[in-house]
Amino acid sequence: MDDAAIDWSRVQRVLVVRLRSIGDTVLSTPSLIALKRFLPSAQIDILLEDWVAPLLDGFAHADNIIAIDAGTTSRFTAARQIRNRRYDVVFNLHGGTTATFLTFASGARHRVGYRHYQYSFLHTHLLPSAEAFWRRDNIHSAEQQLALLGFKGIPVNDRPRSELAIGESAIRTLNAKFVSAGLDPPDDLGPIALLHPTAAFKTKEWGLDKFARTAEFLRTRGFATIAVGSANQRDVLAGLQSAAKVPIHILSDLTIPELVALASKARLFVGNDSGVAHIAAAVGTPSVIVFGSSNRDHWGPWTDAPSEMVFEPFSCQPCAGRTCLAFDEPRCILTLPEEKVFAAIERVLSTGNDRGQ
Repeated sequence: MDDAAIDWSRVQRVLVVRLRSIGDTVLSTPSLIALKRFLPSAQIDILLEDWVAPLLDGFAHADNIIAIDAGTTSRFTAARQIRNRRYDVVFNLHGGTTATFLTFASGARHRVGYRHYQYSFLHTHLLPSAEAFWRRDNIHSAEQQLALLGFKGIPVNDRPRSELAIGESAIRTLNAKFVSAGLDPPDDLGPIALLHPTAAFKTKEWGLDKFARTAEFLRTRGFATIAVGSANQRDVLAGLQSAAKVPIHILSDLTIPELVALASKARLFVGNDSGVAHIAAAVGTPSVIVFGSSNRDHWGPWTDAPSEMVFEPFSCQPCAGRTCLAFDEPRCILTLPEEKVFAAIERVLSTGNDRGQ
């Protein structure tokens, strides 16, 4: 393995490999920001899964987005494309089998990853843990990715925050969807509270009735409430709408860029630990995030905007999260009272007002 120092003065093309979800992609943006400011004249590209790639539309700190789907043909096509671009350095921020294969397929002289990665020998620079770089435990996902850059001499100690671009075309199509749903455009609705009542696992989903009570509480504070989810979650959103004694507008047909645009127009986000929560944080929306099984240190909002994580402490937290192994149901999130969320909303709104938001 060639672990020679990288001569950054000769680097012209850098690839960042970051597969998987919305949250993972949002939390890669601090690394892209750090790279672009360190190498302003270099080409900085990122490899993403195709369904999440629109999240970085218009993002100023990445020159090209390479998208792959789950098929084998797409992966081999991407491998050839990456090889032909002759990258000088590839940072593998993911570490999974596909990400490592594509990192190796790049043929880059400098292929950077962590020692604990599977098939780590396919990298030319193997680095110790992020904890070793930051010299502390309880590392955030964004810091874990930034540490790979920091180990190779890129300034990251200021820990850039997550960031997303808000596209004008997304704002136009978002407004059109509001109008077609019989709503005023977001700018004409008054203060908007954006609710996201779903998550990847049941261990991360607060009760729908409690989200309904939250919408009622927000109404007393003068908010128009909009709940969002994917197309296959429309029944859940309709259930929330039925459970609340105040109007809730539901949207389940937004593209990812439209969701980013809507989050940027919200005065407040309230939801489960999810990719949508990370989107809200990245556009500077004050946030209250309900946590259950997740590791709060690792997955909290990476933002300077006012935010709070609300949770009930359990000795089994954090856990893998797909199912509850300690109880017959995920009590850590289901027992969280709405009053805790209401109090957090008040504090976040007060902080936002103090900052002139």
